[in-house]
Amino acid sequence: MGCIQLGMRAVVCLSVILTALAWAADPAATVHTLNWRTLRGLNYRTGEQTPELAKANRQTARVPGFMIPFEDDDEMVSEFLLVPNAGACVHTPPPPPNQIVHVKMENARKIKLSFWDPVWVQGKFEVVTVSSPYGDVSYQMAGRLVEPYKD
Repeated sequence: MGCIQLGMRAVVCLSVILTALAWAADPAATVHTLNWRTLRGLNYRTGEQTPELAKANRQTARVPGFMIPFEDDDEMVSEFLLVPNAGACVHTPPPPPNQIVHVKMENARKIKLSFWDPVWVQGKFEVVTVSSPYGDVSYQMAGRLVEPYKD
């Protein structure tokens, strides 16, 4: 990247954009589309998982869902939970661990929170148990892209 008189923030944004473009341009990259039924293919007590889920582990995947931020007052977030229903975890008992994805955006990039509207989250998907303020979570994702949900 050439040295142009850009502030540090602009350089970071440009770097993120270039990384995303290089990643999107890779024709060999397979993106596994996962739905909540597929995610239920993990027995979070024993660790057993369906072949479809095992195939997506540590691969690029996209999952639809609703964002649950860890802090209520932020409009921009770099870390959140992805759940199958709007408002899950907030005022009700949380879904089981195999119905929650812990998302951390790559490079701690902040994105606009979409609490009531569903989104697609795409990035490196991993079957791993992590703890959150709402309980155990069976999946983690390094988010690269968050966009409005469209069938």
